[in-house]
Amino acid sequence: MAIWFIFALMTGLAIGAVLWPLSRRAPAPAGQVDERAFYEQRLAEINRDAGSGYISAIEADAARAEAARRLLRESRSAPMGLADGESEYALRRRRAASAIALSTIPLVTLAIYGAVGSPDLGSLTIAERRARPVAQADAGDLVARMERHLAAKPDDGAGWELLAPVYLRMGRPDDAVKAWASVLKLRGETPARLASYGEALVASSNGVVESFARELFERAAKGDPAAPMPKFYLAVALAQDGDMDGARKAFEALLKSAPPDAPWRAAVEARIEGLQRQAMAKDIASAPAEAQQAAIAGMVQGLAERLKANPDNPEGWRTLVRSYVVLGRKTEAGAALADGVRALGARPDEAARLEAFARELGVHPKTP
Repeated sequence: MAIWFIFALMTGLAIGAVLWPLSRRAPAPAGQVDERAFYEQRLAEINRDAGSGYISAIEADAARAEAARRLLRESRSAPMGLADGESEYALRRRRAASAIALSTIPLVTLAIYGAVGSPDLGSLTIAERRARPVAQADAGDLVARMERHLAAKPDDGAGWELLAPVYLRMGRPDDAVKAWASVLKLRGETPARLASYGEALVASSNGVVESFARELFERAAKGDPAAPMPKFYLAVALAQDGDMDGARKAFEALLKSAPPDAPWRAAVEARIEGLQRQAMAKDIASAPAEAQQAAIAGMVQGLAERLKANPDNPEGWRTLVRSYVVLGRKTEAGAALADGVRALGARPDEAARLEAFARELGVHPKTP
């Protein structure tokens, strides 16, 4: 609201600056002013001469009449009908200029503001205005400035710690590894720094948890047993070593301890589902042809039992429903869907995803 008041005030001042000289009447013509002054001066001289006796009364009256006739003749030669010698044309021109100023200046102002202004933006505090150029600056430029700073001051451990995770988010894991190495050298080890260093190493090796990274995660987990990142990557390392059962148990334990709103829950659930599918496929492929159906049924039953023990597993419920459909057991699939929806009652978004997934398979909840 204040901005519009300011605009109105500025527009009014601009219009006033234009109209001020136009509002002043033109002065009387110089010739007309001179004739009046001459007439007054002439009358004073006539009166003075008559009083001094230089001229007679009759001569004084004649001189006054002649001066009056001259003034009348000059007045008639000036434009008529307008005060102070202003002509009709000048008056019309002044009025036209005033009308144009009153209409054009506001329209031009609004047109310019509409083209280059931002009327839809809210007002900013002084602190927000100061912070805005930094917030809107290009991330690459900020990183480049930080890199120049660290090139001049390579012992700035806080700077390296600020830059390292940015490197990882930008897809520069090798630079992140170097940055975290500098952080640990300059600022010392903490469980969080060890885990972040290991994460950068895993990203640099295309997702493989190599021996040095595993050592970092083990040290981080020992220093902070509740931290989820070391546990996650140690479970990944178990799966890479071929210990699928150990990896699955590690992921399930991590999922069980996870808060409902943990952002990494989905990643853990996806790992569990992938391990379950691998285990089922391996067991089925190794079974004789006549025993494969029974093996599949046994795997599905084992999954159902694990979900009863750990029901907060959306990916597991989707796997169970799909497995029953593959076996042609639609009734059990509907019952599993109903159980899964109840188990995920505290997470309505995941329950809705499970129902949508089941509908695509032609499965609907079966209530007992």
